[in-house]
Parts: sequence; structure tokens; C-alpha cells
Amino acid sequence: MATIKDVADRAGVSVATVSRVLNGRSPVAATRDRVLAAVAELGYRPNVVARALRTARTRTLGLVISDLRNPFFTELADAVEQEARRLGYSLIIGNAGESPEQQDDQLRTLLDRRIDGLMVSSAGTGSEVLREIVASGTPLVLLDRSVPGVAAPCVRAEGRAALTELAAHLAALGRRRPAVIVAPAGTPVGDERLEYFRAALAAHGVALPPERAVGSPDMTPAGGRRVMRGLLDLPEPPDAVLAADNLMALGALDEVRARGLRIPDDVALVSFDDVAWFAHTDPPLTAVAQPTRELGRAAVHTLLERVEGRPAESVLLPARLVVRRSCGEPA
Repeated sequence: MATIKDVADRAGVSVATVSRVLNGRSPVAATRDRVLAAVAELGYRPNVVARALRTARTRTLGLVISDLRNPFFTELADAVEQEARRLGYSLIIGNAGESPEQQDDQLRTLLDRRIDGLMVSSAGTGSEVLREIVASGTPLVLLDRSVPGVAAPCVRAEGRAALTELAAHLAALGRRRPAVIVAPAGTPVGDERLEYFRAALAAHGVALPPERAVGSPDMTPAGGRRVMRGLLDLPEPPDAVLAADNLMALGALDEVRARGLRIPDDVALVSFDDVAWFAHTDPPLTAVAQPTRELGRAAVHTLLERVEGRPAESVLLPARLVVRRSCGEPA
């Protein structure tokens, strides 16, 4: 079995340097990468239990995801796990299933495991457990969704520029009756994106009245389909629909097809969140793509700053518009 000295010899550094890297404190990226490569080559496994007794650290992070059924969150969790493992940390993942009660159960379970810090993509807009975590001093980073009253850095995508571009794109294609399938009411990021899109449309003389901005009770295909049904039953149905989530976009697509309508001839469809198979639907779906893997990596680094006792700021990364052919774009 390889020892820490074997790793130091393979990497050409001191044992102390290996220890610093494994504790996330190496200031030089090249040194860190060399040590981590030696760890991988030798299959070195530090004695986590003994280290925890010496340092009160377990080198284990927790991640609670709002819904692992959603492809966006599945990829986000994968990015977090890979980056944590690259930096020598284990990750325990909990699934909230978009239920605040289930989320709080997962949070309590993770805290019982003596994790070094938590990343949370919150289900709902309030959680006493999250506030208790902040008050206890446990390092916490919010991921994708901010939570009112929870004083913790948040790592998420900034959608203003992409939604502004989308509004211009729809206006240029002659779409004058847009609608939005909105995320469940009260979600701060969802509300923010709706207002960005409404303001961007107004700049092109296009209105987004309340009857065409309708919230889904949940972010599922069934929820998206129910809202799309109501939108298409309006006296003046929309000629373009933005679904605030990829699963709701799939539900909206199902409803359009069930009526014998065609995209984009009868109605344009856009998803906020891009997934790999959108490029292969008929027609391929235009989407606002979040930098999912970059968000996951940034969340890990932000949390480790907190674990090390250093201040950490919120992180905003830009989303981008991916133009395909679901709005009537030229082939």
C-alpha cells in the first residue's frame, strides 16, 4: 500500500507539500496537479478517520440537489463530484425531490455525517434548517438558487444577456405574442428571469401580459404540459413560448404535438436550460444554456474558501443563447 512518502517521491516534492495539497492549501496549481497525478498513479488513500481525529476535518463535502430527475441538476451534481474528487474530497449527495421537507431531512442527515461544508440547490424559498446551518458556522454555499434570508454566497448563472438576445431574436422573426411557462411562484431566480425577459421584450415594443406569463405548480413535464394547454386555449394563443425549465419544455412540446400543431409553424418553443438531446428533436430546440459544469466547479472552490476560513463572494456566470430551429430560424 502506497504511503504519503511514496507520493512525495513520485511527485518530487516534500511530504509537507503533499499534506498541504491533500488539505486543499497548495497555492501553486502546477504543484497541486503533480501531486494529485502521483496520488492517482499510486492509488494512495489517506487514512481519513485518523486525519479527522487530528484536524476535525473529514475531507467530505455535502451536496443537496433540488431534483436529480432533472438533467440540468444531474449534470451539475456530476461536475461538483468530479471537481471535489480532483481536489481530494469525497462527496455525499442528497436529493430534495423539489420538496422543502425532504430537503431538510437530507440536510440533517449530512450534518450528522460530519461533513466539512455544504452546497445546496434549494427546493422552495424558505428553510429554517438552512438558517440554522448559517448560524452554526458550518460552511455553506447556495447553488443555482438564492434563498431569501440565508446569508451565504450563491453560485448561479446570470440570464439577463441571453434573455435580452432571445427577445431580439423573437422580435426579428416576427413573433409578437410571446408567453412564458414560469417556474413555481416565489422562486427568486425564476422571478428575476421573468422580469429580465419582460423588460427585454418591451424594448422591442412587445408586451408580456399576465395571462401569458403562467406559473407551473412544479417543474415537471406534466406541469409544463398543463400550462401549455391553458396558453393554447387563450382567445389569442401565443406564437412563441419560453419554458423556464427543460422538463417543462418537454411537456409543452408534448401538448403541441398532441393537438396536431407544428413547431415552429404554429408556435415557437424555447427552453431555459439546454440538454444534449434538444439538438436532436424535430425541430432542434433553441435554448438558453447555463454553464452547468463551470457552475459545479465554481461551487466547490467557493465552498473550500469557506472551509479554509477565508471570505468568499457570490459567483455569477453568463448563460448564452443557443439558436437552433424551433422559432422559425432559417435552416
